Amino acid sequence: MQAFTRVVDVGSFARAAEAMDLPKATLTRLIQNLETHLGVKLLHRTTRRISVTTDGAAYYERCVRILADVEEAEQSLTHQNNTPRGTLCVDTTAGLAQLVLIPKLHEFFAAYPELKMELTINGKPIDLLKEGVDVVLRVGDPVDDTMVARRIGQLRLGLYASPVYLKRNGTPAQPSELMQHRAVNYLSNRTGREVPWPLGQGEQRTEMLLPSSISTNDGDVYLSCALESHGIARIARAMALPYVESGRLVEVLPDWPTDSLPIAAMYPQNRHLSAKVRVFVNWVAELFAQHPQFGETQAGQPQPSRQPKLAA
Repeated sequence: MQAFTRVVDVGSFARAAEAMDLPKATLTRLIQNLETHLGVKLLHRTTRRISVTTDGAAYYERCVRILADVEEAEQSLTHQNNTPRGTLCVDTTAGLAQLVLIPKLHEFFAAYPELKMELTINGKPIDLLKEGVDVVLRVGDPVDDTMVARRIGQLRLGLYASPVYLKRNGTPAQPSELMQHRAVNYLSNRTGREVPWPLGQGEQRTEMLLPSSISTNDGDVYLSCALESHGIARIARAMALPYVESGRLVEVLPDWPTDSLPIAAMYPQNRHLSAKVRVFVNWVAELFAQHPQFGETQAGQPQPSRQPKLAA
């Protein structure tokens, strides 16, 4: 059952065998023996792809529940001595990895020494089961309702430009003056379109999409464009802070804050929450809660959020 569900999850005998640390021939034989035992064909195999038969799809759903029950039963008997172990696959963005995760990972490994982490960087939506990823950390409202999304923090954003750009083009004093400027625009990884800027002061709300000479979907490139005076950019405050302190960036319209974005840890809802996923999600939620730039509160004050609540 474990071999069959893993093949379905990743869509490949080779990748399933690698994930289970088995020779491909052994895994193939396991599936063949299972089909012989059941007397039905579970998978359609071609040289290019693997698909699930109607019987296979129904059997897969039952297997997922049965395997989850088995794991839960074993964990309930060994709870006191149960140590999360194995490989934990986490996918996130470069910014969250560099600013939050990596500086504190030694504490996570000290608490869970039998865990190994595979950390991948990908700003685009991915199929967790197909890619073999356990948890993703994402900025913005979740768009996949098949995922459990636990809100763990928020990304505060501001408008910034280089002193060279502002000296050359002037500093806007009101949002209406922004349209006289150039922006570095960010391309949505989901839609491929430039993302407008929401701005607000009290009850006044506005959304703007400035003309730009360059737009990109990469966070590091986006920051570099701002540093090289290509325009005003909407940057995470945590990422901009070192450059503000060094004088390479200046905040623009600080009295007109741009909305913050939710940060969520997400994992499939139709899978049993394994011990390794549970301890990581709890740890990362605490990590973000204590971070001065990414926590839900700042300077002891709750931060308003206009985004929909995410699943707990």
